[in-house]
Amino acid sequence: MKKTILFLAIFLAAAASAQKALLPVPATKPNRYQQQQIERRYGMFLHFGINTFHDEEWTDGSKPAVSYAPTAIDAEQWIRTARDAGMKYVILITKHHDGFCLWDSKATTYDVASSSNRTNVVAAVAKACKKYNIGLGLYYSLWDRKQNPDTKDASLDAAYNAYMLRQLNELMDITRPYTRIVEFWFDGGWMKANNRWPIAQLYQVIKQREPQCQVGINWSIGAPGDPDKHAVLPEDQKTGYPIRYFPGDFRLGDPHLPAANDPKLFAHNGQLYYMPWESTVCISKRWFYNTKDTSFKPVDELEKLYHTATRNSNILILNCPPNRKGKIRQRDIDILTELRKRLKI
Repeated sequence: MKKTILFLAIFLAAAASAQKALLPVPATKPNRYQQQQIERRYGMFLHFGINTFHDEEWTDGSKPAVSYAPTAIDAEQWIRTARDAGMKYVILITKHHDGFCLWDSKATTYDVASSSNRTNVVAAVAKACKKYNIGLGLYYSLWDRKQNPDTKDASLDAAYNAYMLRQLNELMDITRPYTRIVEFWFDGGWMKANNRWPIAQLYQVIKQREPQCQVGINWSIGAPGDPDKHAVLPEDQKTGYPIRYFPGDFRLGDPHLPAANDPKLFAHNGQLYYMPWESTVCISKRWFYNTKDTSFKPVDELEKLYHTATRNSNILILNCPPNRKGKIRQRDIDILTELRKRLKI
């Protein structure tokens, strides 16, 4: 009996120590994996999903899965375009606020497996990233209007949290045969109080399997006296402001650019943590492909935007949404080609 108790005590202590080791370490400089993210510097956002087929940015989970109907999925073209633009990685929307999943999820039927094009887009992109030596990042919306539409009812949190953790493991299972994940980009946290999200669990589940993966949650920073304030703009953030969603590795607040004197040190439980800023900006007007989205940012504007977004050890992600034919628009490609020439990258 004593040996059993001793073994259990040792096991629990080891588990607690391992869990603690997965948390960020207070620091005034970037760690190894943060430095790798900073060195990637420039990437592509790939907004693609059920919204692509409805000319809407946010749908509510009521659109039928069969309305997702790409005539093809040319993931190689997406990743080749990013590579040719001088980008180092992509971030793929895996599930937006509508809850529609771009892979065959065992946790829901609201996914590509219930559509006319059953292509596992997550796997296709991961495979292309391996082929073209491009880093893979994944976007996942915490807010899910299909699976968890009543965000006011806290009694539903436990079941939905388990759902999210299951799906994160599915995503890592899918991508692991092809490449390692460099980034998880979480969105929609503002729909619940920050302490209702299982941020530590999400972080640890990812880090256990993908320790190099950088984790960020949109609108990452709160305000003194109100750690859950929404939203604290980058120009209003100051050294020592509270981390709204802890743990996390970098800051987000789309589509805003960092301030000229962008701070890097933010607080949790009286300690400071280094967190760079990642800007996410559209090359045109919309995040998702839209038949009415015909206005693109001039190359001159994008050149200035690039330098603003990447100074002070920060990162730029430029959104180029694939269309209903499963291809990135030619206009995006032409602009990216000219921009690379201007930037000499």
